Amino acid sequence: MTDRVAQAYARLREADRPEVFVHLRDETEVAVEYAESVCRGGELAGVLLAVKDNVDVAGLPTTAACPGYSYVPDTDAAAVAALRAAGAVVVGKTNLDQFATGLVGTRSPYGAVRDARRPEYVSGGSSSGSAVAVALGVVDIAIGTDTAGSGRVPAAFQGIVGIKPTVGTVATEGIVPACASYDCVTIFARDLPSAERAVAIMATAPGGRPWAADVPLAAAPGAAVAVPRDLPELDERWRAAFAAAAVRARAAGFRIVEIDLDDFLAAARLLYDGALVAERWAAVGEFVDAAERGAGLDPVVAGIVRGAARFSAVDLLRDRATLAELRDRAMTAWGDCAALLVPTAPFHPTIAQVEADPVGVNSRLGTYTNFCNLFDLCAVAVPAGEVRESDGSTAQFGVTVLAPAGHDAVAADVAARLAGAPRDPSTPSWPERAGAQSFPLIVFGAHLHDQPLAGQLTALGARWAGPVSTAPEYRMTALPTQPPKPAVVRCAHGGASLEGERWVCSPAALGRFLAALPSPMGLGSVQLADGTWETGFVCGDDAASAARDITAAGSWRTHLAVTLVQHSTRGGVRRGRGR
Repeated sequence: MTDRVAQAYARLREADRPEVFVHLRDETEVAVEYAESVCRGGELAGVLLAVKDNVDVAGLPTTAACPGYSYVPDTDAAAVAALRAAGAVVVGKTNLDQFATGLVGTRSPYGAVRDARRPEYVSGGSSSGSAVAVALGVVDIAIGTDTAGSGRVPAAFQGIVGIKPTVGTVATEGIVPACASYDCVTIFARDLPSAERAVAIMATAPGGRPWAADVPLAAAPGAAVAVPRDLPELDERWRAAFAAAAVRARAAGFRIVEIDLDDFLAAARLLYDGALVAERWAAVGEFVDAAERGAGLDPVVAGIVRGAARFSAVDLLRDRATLAELRDRAMTAWGDCAALLVPTAPFHPTIAQVEADPVGVNSRLGTYTNFCNLFDLCAVAVPAGEVRESDGSTAQFGVTVLAPAGHDAVAADVAARLAGAPRDPSTPSWPERAGAQSFPLIVFGAHLHDQPLAGQLTALGARWAGPVSTAPEYRMTALPTQPPKPAVVRCAHGGASLEGERWVCSPAALGRFLAALPSPMGLGSVQLADGTWETGFVCGDDAASAARDITAAGSWRTHLAVTLVQHSTRGGVRRGRGR
């Protein structure tokens, strides 16, 4: 059972990345806890976890990559507690850009965190150590944080998955703030299902943002996905990689729509060039101002934090008003698209490039990430191939799927289909697993996933969840409607088990659907073959009795197929007689 722990520590030594962890737990202690986790069980039993060192783990120092700031918490951060309760075992605390200020991963007195594959390149920050720990295979999942892209840029550079949920969905209790209004707890993993499982568990922690009643649970087939009309800061190779990702999205069934990103990019610049950065001063400014020479302050970070003190409350209010205007215009450009697909980062700099221009390079890296939390969007960053650089080395290329607040399931669905790995329909979306309310709806006819009215459900964000069968106590008749529909009624005698399908939708979507349902159709309880009862289509006895009984077909699709054959045969007979 402890082989996984031994392999993890051996892998870290082999990789020679001492800068990845600020605090690494004793191997024997972790091995004992790991064995206990496996014996005890749980959804994350046997999963190794790394935690960014601005996130509290009871008994381990929290430094936020500043030795002079260090304190030892008595309790886990809410997100850590949720993962540990599910069985995850903490290996240690990972390095970061100090006070989570940066996208490069080099702003730390504990050393610049190097890329997992190309050590002369940056790892991406601020959640640098967490991403590299996953990429190296030391841990299975890692907690990061994200204010301006720190849960996404490192994922792209390391060729792994990063999920940044809607702002506030995961409680930030026990997190050293960067900009408290926009901070998010994020997760890294090597694959999307693992990341979704972990973020769903973190989102169950107390103190998170409640789910709305109209949360969409999937992206509709053929939904529109927006892409930038222009791609600033990308060279020819990276543009080609993004174009290939857009082609894959189209091949996955999405409709690609080009939009202007001007207002998105203006908001991205506002995050650091305007008064919004004052929140960094509110978080750690007093400490930075009073810190002595031996505190371990990074000079670039200290300059950013101290510079934030110059803004007044009026400046902050003015910039927030500007931000609201930019968001309104940006979302108008977004239109009815289900998601926005962007490059996660525009290039991958070397450590030398960052040393030569630490602020400029960092700012450029945030081109496609800085606006996300300001606009209250959710995001899923996934690998999207490789780029052959001019120096002959190979960079990991990643894209991010963005969606509106609460549409986390849509972002994950688009990302999965873009990667060619759509989820099993029986698997709930991670927001459902995290507590987003959802209700099943059993359908039998025109709302089956390949039938004419299925779009009424997908337009409401419903998720198709696969086939079902009823208890053997129902009959089906064919109603004379347009389009044709069946009527399903429960009967005391002469019934049969009928084939149908299950959809899952939010309570608000189900209410809107019911309100628009024409007579004689209605919703009621339907007993399934396993004895459970779920909401499904029913019909009044009078209307059903007046229609032709087709129970013997067993399903609406079989009835349609038989009808088609009968019509074809009759047509052939008539043509024969006419000769």
